[in-house]
Amino acid sequence: MNVLLDNLPALLEGLWTTVWMTVVAGIGALILGVLVTAARVSPVPILRSLAFSYVQFFLNVPALALLVLFVFALPDVGLLMPLTTTVVVVLVIYEAAYVAEAVRSGINTVAMGQAEAARAIGLTFFQSLRLVILPQALRAVVQPVGNVMIALVMNTSLAAAVGVVELTASANKVNLVHAQPIPIFVGAGLAYMALALVIGLSTGFVERRVAIFR
Repeated sequence: MNVLLDNLPALLEGLWTTVWMTVVAGIGALILGVLVTAARVSPVPILRSLAFSYVQFFLNVPALALLVLFVFALPDVGLLMPLTTTVVVVLVIYEAAYVAEAVRSGINTVAMGQAEAARAIGLTFFQSLRLVILPQALRAVVQPVGNVMIALVMNTSLAAAVGVVELTASANKVNLVHAQPIPIFVGAGLAYMALALVIGLSTGFVERRVAIFR
């Protein structure tokens, strides 16, 4: 316990990096995921094909492989970004595929009559999607999207492999100095568990609130 208290500032700094990466990447993944879903259910064949290919590619490629590719390959083609920004971009692109699948499953729960009624009153496809279908679909996928956000928290630990000093990297640095892996990594694990618990409780609260409007 003393090793955690003695190195608390460094560990808290790493935890803060993990938190803000999660928040920024989570917001980005939600926005991009909804856009990909809209493209995937659109009446435009090329958009559907591109969205389908996007989802299938990122669902079947390891996040760590993408991180390594972006961090080390992008500078070779002249695209330079801060390291942490690169990691956040990769997390957004990667997790958006999972968000898109969750939202698409929510769209499948919306009755066909809803879309037909929207078209009957003169709404275009995208107006129907934005005003009628997506609001109902998003209410149905609060918990699945919450699970994606919990996975995102865990995936931020991969940033340590490419040099970002987040919680896992901070814990590893402290352990290299003090050689006490059990208290250090148990403490880090409990911090990850606390973040996952906060997300789980928050999504549960949101799910109960939106259920009122169904």
